[in-house]
Amino acid sequence: MEEYLKLLDRAMEKLSQKPILRKDRFEIPKVSVTREGVRTILRNLTQIAKTLNRSEDQIYKYLVKSLGTAGFIDNGRLIFQGKFTEEEIQKEINEYVKIYVLCKECNAPDTELIKEERVTFLRCLACGAKQPVKG
Repeated sequence: MEEYLKLLDRAMEKLSQKPILRKDRFEIPKVSVTREGVRTILRNLTQIAKTLNRSEDQIYKYLVKSLGTAGFIDNGRLIFQGKFTEEEIQKEINEYVKIYVLCKECNAPDTELIKEERVTFLRCLACGAKQPVKG
C-alpha cells in the first residue's frame, strides 16, 4: 500500500497543474445569404456541411424539400429558385440540426447517419444511442 501511494504521488507531480477539461461548445453555423433577382444564394454551404459533419448533398435535399423550391449546388454555394430571407433559411438549418445532427439522448453533436435496410438511424458516437430519423 505504501508503494502504491508513492507511485500515486509521483504520478500526480508529473501531471499538468491545469485541468484537462475541454468543453467545445457546439454552435449551429450562421447562414450567409444573398439575393440575385429571383434567386437566393446560400454562400456558406460547404462551411455548414463541414461543421455539421454531413454532406452538402444531404443538406441541399433537406433544404429544397422543406422550403418547397428547386435549387442546385454550385462551387460550395446553394442556389435556390425564389426569394427567401436569411431567417427562413436559418430556421430550416436549425431544424435540420435538431433532426439529423443532435443526439436525442445526450444532445451531443457527435453523431453519424447510418442506413440499415430502408431505415436511416442517427447513431451517437458519444453515448452510443441509436434512433431512427424521420424522412
